[in-house]
Amino acid sequence: MCGIVGYVGPRPSQDILLAGLARLEYRGYDSAGVAVIDGEGALGMRKKAGKLAALRDSLSDAALADGTTGIGHTRWATHGGPTDENAHPHLADDDKLALIHNGIIENFSALRDELLADGVTFRSETDTEVAAALLGREYRSNGGDLQGAFRAVVNRLEGAFTLLAMHQDHPGLVVGARRNSPLVIGLGEGENFLGSDVAAFVEHTRKALAIGQDQIVAITPEAVTVTDFAGSPVEAEPFDVSWDAAAAEKGGWSSFMAKEVAEQPEAVANTLRGRIQGDQVVIPELDGLDDLFLGINRIIITACGTAAYSALVGKYAIEQWARVPVDVELAHEFRYRDPVIGDDTLVVSISQSGETMDTLMAVKYARERGARTLSICNTQGATIPRESDAVVYTHAGPEVAVASTKAFSAQITALLLLALHAGRVRGSMTDASVDVAELSALPEKIAQVLETENDHVSQLAGWMADTRSVLFLGRHVGYPIALEGALKLKEISYIHAEGFAAGELKHGPIALIEPGQPVFVLVPSPRHSALVHSKVVSNIQEIRARGARVIVVAEEGDAAVLPFADEVIRIPLAGPMFEPLLAVVPLQIFAMALATAKGLDVDQPRNLAKSVTVE
Repeated sequence: MCGIVGYVGPRPSQDILLAGLARLEYRGYDSAGVAVIDGEGALGMRKKAGKLAALRDSLSDAALADGTTGIGHTRWATHGGPTDENAHPHLADDDKLALIHNGIIENFSALRDELLADGVTFRSETDTEVAAALLGREYRSNGGDLQGAFRAVVNRLEGAFTLLAMHQDHPGLVVGARRNSPLVIGLGEGENFLGSDVAAFVEHTRKALAIGQDQIVAITPEAVTVTDFAGSPVEAEPFDVSWDAAAAEKGGWSSFMAKEVAEQPEAVANTLRGRIQGDQVVIPELDGLDDLFLGINRIIITACGTAAYSALVGKYAIEQWARVPVDVELAHEFRYRDPVIGDDTLVVSISQSGETMDTLMAVKYARERGARTLSICNTQGATIPRESDAVVYTHAGPEVAVASTKAFSAQITALLLLALHAGRVRGSMTDASVDVAELSALPEKIAQVLETENDHVSQLAGWMADTRSVLFLGRHVGYPIALEGALKLKEISYIHAEGFAAGELKHGPIALIEPGQPVFVLVPSPRHSALVHSKVVSNIQEIRARGARVIVVAEEGDAAVLPFADEVIRIPLAGPMFEPLLAVVPLQIFAMALATAKGLDVDQPRNLAKSVTVE
């Protein structure tokens, strides 16, 4: 989950490192640090607990000497608390070697005991310092071959890791390695970069290389060399970054989250672009891959957090349009229960970053057991797409705020596309024209919700700034949106929030209702299912009778809810499978506005990071 950046080239590295870390801070903000080899060949290092601003202030007071080789790190704490001592980089070999790390080294305890017996002393509680000390010892014993020492060390480590290291005896060289953790290479003119993702260097280059599992990279200003852990050369996969640095800036918005909520019409449009041909959905990336959908008896969608809630929406659409059973599995539970899968199963994984560790391991597990695999992802060069048989990219652009908004909408859009595509391939949909027209209209309808309800919902949140608990109810595709609405509130407002299937209300949750309890109710369209609509209205009456304050999200023209609602939030008319993309927007706005009213940082909520790259 930590963010890492490395640089070699002609320019002063400190500013490049700090700018890269600013774009990676969403990956962790417990501490930050940089190390630079200066023009005299000496290694300087500075690290501070807290957000990146603390490191910037420290460097403003006493800057490191200029140098053109450097590494930087922003941390999400695992081993050891967020202190100066536990911050990265960690030093070894008489402070001439610096190392940074993302992930968890599972055998660090045994390695630490070995090093302690060898007389090594430690200054931190981290597993990372163990790797640094091991590298320092290996470097001294092998005659100063940094790349050889690095290769020997990574072969001894177990777990998930991306490591970058440099030594003052080798200015102009940074070495890196990855196992089950992200690392990409940025290719410049007379300079090269390493980063947890392309945001680390997109300001300077949009040409990149993706390296694979158990591979090592060495960068100098003139060259990039990639090998496997045995030292054999391998070819890295080139790609061009499809967005520029401006896309990862606030651009005048109060927060990245506010910007990304507002970008949802564009994100959905970008996900649809090039995938609608006439009145059919045709996904070019899946051309020639009809076998993914033919001869299967079951689809499993696996994901975590917000992505798992998008998967629940996808389940309804795929079952209705492609007529194949769908299960939604939390990735962190999937492989541990010995699921029954084989070559008649398609496993669809969803991950915005493409590096979510639980989801990655679920994909590997599925492939080992012969299942077909397809990923839905937003990030080029990511690991999960490379581990899958096929990928559908969402093209939502960079999402910096930790709480996902536009990525969620893009994931649902991709799932709707996938459901219609699979329905056509499997022959279960003879006429998709109405649904394709609904899809095409979504960006405009989302923009309408943003325009008409933003002020209303924000004002509502301001009135509720002291609220300690909020409940969300939904049926059918409204249920996953209730879950997502509750998650957003928990993530950034730090208050109790729960989402329930409305039909479960009488089976226990109604005990939570007391006078004044705020409850959001997602009301399905009466035009499509009068029965389900009437049941949700009955739920509203049940909680209203017990004193709940009811906030209804309902389509335009639904008058049946008016006698029972304290507040009504309107969304445009849409088919049942498309309502989630409209109904979620007010819930995102509400969570953001409530957090803002409480004076909280909506972009960097406590204890969280954007990309969960450890299990």
